[in-house]
Amino acid sequence: MLMTSHPLPAPAPLSIALVSEHASPLATLGGVDAGGQNVHVAQLAGGLADRGHHVTVYTRRDDPSLPVVAPLRPGVLVHHVPAGPPEPVPKDDLLPYMDAFGRYLARQWRTRPPDVVHSHFWMSGLATLRATRIAGLPFLHTYHALGTVKRRHQGAADTSPPTRIVHETDVGLGCDRIVATCRDEVEELAAMGIPRAKADIVPCGVDPVAFRPDGPAVPRGPHRHRLLHLGRLVPRKGAAVSVAALGRLPGTELVVAGGPPADRLGTDPEVRRLRALAEEAGVADRVRFTGAVPPAMVPVLMRGADVVLCPADYEPFGIVPLEAMACGRPVVASAVGGQLDSVADGVTGRLVPAGDAPLLAAAVRLLLADPALRARYGRAGRRRVLERFSWARVAAATERSYRAVVAAHAPLAGAL
Repeated sequence: MLMTSHPLPAPAPLSIALVSEHASPLATLGGVDAGGQNVHVAQLAGGLADRGHHVTVYTRRDDPSLPVVAPLRPGVLVHHVPAGPPEPVPKDDLLPYMDAFGRYLARQWRTRPPDVVHSHFWMSGLATLRATRIAGLPFLHTYHALGTVKRRHQGAADTSPPTRIVHETDVGLGCDRIVATCRDEVEELAAMGIPRAKADIVPCGVDPVAFRPDGPAVPRGPHRHRLLHLGRLVPRKGAAVSVAALGRLPGTELVVAGGPPADRLGTDPEVRRLRALAEEAGVADRVRFTGAVPPAMVPVLMRGADVVLCPADYEPFGIVPLEAMACGRPVVASAVGGQLDSVADGVTGRLVPAGDAPLLAAAVRLLLADPALRARYGRAGRRRVLERFSWARVAAATERSYRAVVAAHAPLAGAL
């Protein structure tokens, strides 16, 4: 008798809660607390929705005019949580409001529980740990940055609450699974006493359609070459290193994108510091600050640059190198954190020691002198993004982690 096989039914869609207490996917990028995490949460939510799941992002209400629930895109809602004053609060000052945030989540999930919860950043994890213990839900966590690393690099300048590392350890031990973004993070967690085997490595991603080599680019100015430094204007991102390197690169301009809106640049302490450094180095006429840029303008800026600079003191992952590579632009980055995984040294760009302006300038100089090499690195970067770092791949890998946790949790839930 001829036996016929039938395809296995597709797994049922999941109801997914993403918790991102300070980094709303609706925020304008480039502010002090608005950067890669906002992009990550928004794009992961979209990628999961594209796979048929129902996603709600829980973020703190920081404006009284915000609705309780707002659509982000089909399949994704943003839920504004009333925790603390409905106004902007620096993320390092949000810890006192996490009890209220967690209680609110628990109340929401008592009546409409998601299938799985994925928190982002340690304070989100703290609120989620409390809420999921009450509601009995599967719980994964992504750190985005670790207090041990921040304290090591910033020392007394670290404004994190003093209990941050203790809370991060509690979250890592209390969650079902960690979704780490790079190998370096797993080693940091192991040093904190969190087993390596508890972490799945799923990198950040980039949209290869929005970020592509062809398309409009910002017109060139009077200088032969253009460098781009893009990201939050905080000291650890290394814009001062980019400015210092410019002094060794004649005929080149540096565009610094990020920070407050353009009409408030003059009042920003970091912009004032960078402008003073540029004056001191004699390059003030070759440094241009754009202020915060809307997401649609980021690839336009990328395509207008010869080289993209990412010289952070430390970088938990770093989406900017991926965006540059997707646009076919070579990257010169510091050899730290996630940039060790994303930038292939000598293939898609160059990795240099953090804080070393002369070596940064030397790497850039070689690229500016060789258009063919820039083009080769750009093509290789684009290939690398398509092979490893599209948000579709990131969402699929994240879903596998979700399914494993949900499956492991089911017998426990059934026993209660």
